[in-house]
Amino acid sequence: MPQISLYIDKDTLSRIERIAHHDRMSISKWVGSNIKTLIDDVYPEGYFSLFGSMNDISIRRPESPGFSNDTRRELL
Repeated sequence: MPQISLYIDKDTLSRIERIAHHDRMSISKWVGSNIKTLIDDVYPEGYFSLFGSMNDISIRRPESPGFSNDTRRELL
């Protein structure tokens, strides 16, 4: 299997180690999986051309809630 070398700062490596450990994956597998996700086509061909193709006035976008009741997020 081909290999790749990455040069990253300590903080980034620390975050990757923590996330990979949380996901119960090796660092190599986690990085490879995330790179693959970035370069793979996630949506089928023609998916985005469907936006706006439905003409139904009963479907409305709900009002966005404010952030006042939002919970604090864990920093990764």
